Amino acid sequence: MASQDWFEKDFYATLGVDEDADAATVKREYRKLARKLHPDQNPGDTAAEQRFKEIGEAYAVLSDAEQRKQYDAIRQMAHGGARFAPGAGGNGGFEDVFSNLFTGGGGGPGMRFTTSGGPGGAQPDMEDLLRMFGGGGGQSPFGQGYGAYGAPTGPRPGADVEATVTIGFPEAVRGDTVTLTAADGERITTRVPAGVKDGQRIRLRGKGGFGDPQAPRGDLFLNVTVTPHEVFGRDGDNLTVDVPVTFAEAALGATIKVPTLGGDLVGVKIAAGTQSGQRLRVKGRGIATKTSTGDLIATVHVVVPQHLTDEMRAAIEVLAAADAETDVRADLRARAARA
Repeated sequence: MASQDWFEKDFYATLGVDEDADAATVKREYRKLARKLHPDQNPGDTAAEQRFKEIGEAYAVLSDAEQRKQYDAIRQMAHGGARFAPGAGGNGGFEDVFSNLFTGGGGGPGMRFTTSGGPGGAQPDMEDLLRMFGGGGGQSPFGQGYGAYGAPTGPRPGADVEATVTIGFPEAVRGDTVTLTAADGERITTRVPAGVKDGQRIRLRGKGGFGDPQAPRGDLFLNVTVTPHEVFGRDGDNLTVDVPVTFAEAALGATIKVPTLGGDLVGVKIAAGTQSGQRLRVKGRGIATKTSTGDLIATVHVVVPQHLTDEMRAAIEVLAAADAETDVRADLRARAARA
């Protein structure tokens, strides 16, 4: 933006805010106007489109703390806060105004400007000043693509925003469609991919804040929270489940039915002598993603009966007598002694 335009434009009035409005107020009022005047909401309305450009221009300056400070200083000049006098001499002259603006006080060391070239061209002339402020027919001293004070020119893209969504464990495994409501009331519907993990961050391009006219929208970063499941857990792309088995099934071997996340049952063979804590794998019954499919991992837990009938007690006593010579803790003691 050319800075000489700042003398003529009241960006505060454009956004309908006071000159001492804080950043949050400026942002709120801009968003309110942007929603109302956006070209998508006013197709074919050239007046609304022009107003949309004007509020975008105003917000670009007032939302930037440094540019706003410089804009306020220029407005003060325009409203009588500083006076311009022709020539290079005298207090309150043109060079003193810009010396105050750029160095913080008159008469001290620092950058000074005059309306003439000065001896040997050591001082920049009026054309140089206009170039610095983005005008004058020449290029900005900051390079192509930059205007006043080195600020980038062109429409500003929209800001990136973040949101949080909570979904259930089954929905995270299978994928789900969620609808979000933004602060300005806009509703955004998107697909959460199958296999999304708790705490995963998903980027939705072009779903963020609105930018200046003809500028792209920002991105929406979606932080996903997955609620735990009562039965199933997750280990990478594998589903995990704890499966209780009886002492007889573990000792003698058996084929048992294990539930899957979809609700159907899958047969799992338990070998004779299976120990509590042993993991059994069912291929391809885990979490399916774009690149792979995990397995179902069933962890065996041997359940000891708490209430014995006389027949059960008698049978166990026979087993205990037959196994009396077996020391199941011998290896434990040996490892403990070596440690």
